[in-house]
Amino acid sequence: QVQLVESGGGLVQPGGSLNVSCTTVGDYVTSYTMAWFRQAPGKEREFVAVSTWPGGSTGYADSMKGRFTISRDNDKNTVYLRMNFLRPEDTAVYYCAASSRWGTSRRTPSEYKFWGRGTQVTVSS
Repeated sequence: QVQLVESGGGLVQPGGSLNVSCTTVGDYVTSYTMAWFRQAPGKEREFVAVSTWPGGSTGYADSMKGRFTISRDNDKNTVYLRMNFLRPEDTAVYYCAASSRWGTSRRTPSEYKFWGRGTQVTVSS
């Protein structure tokens, strides 16, 4: 069974940038549709971005378009989320998720079987 190990995150000022990464352990990242979700205190977990393979298609939540970029390094079995122009409302725990089913339309938590433990991103001055 694949395990997802996240890294990165931390504290950043508004308007700043941050990277988080997710490495698959026990299986190849190319076997999965990979996504990022986030969850702020008192809120439901929400979709951020998705990346499929083969094909390398990507998709984003509307509020992240133009600010966030999801990418893959298949040689490293790693998916990245680059976050630019961060806002205080981006503060959340960011989770990596994997699904064995293909498609950028997979944007709800219930469609993902495998999850990382999450990494905290805090945007504050």
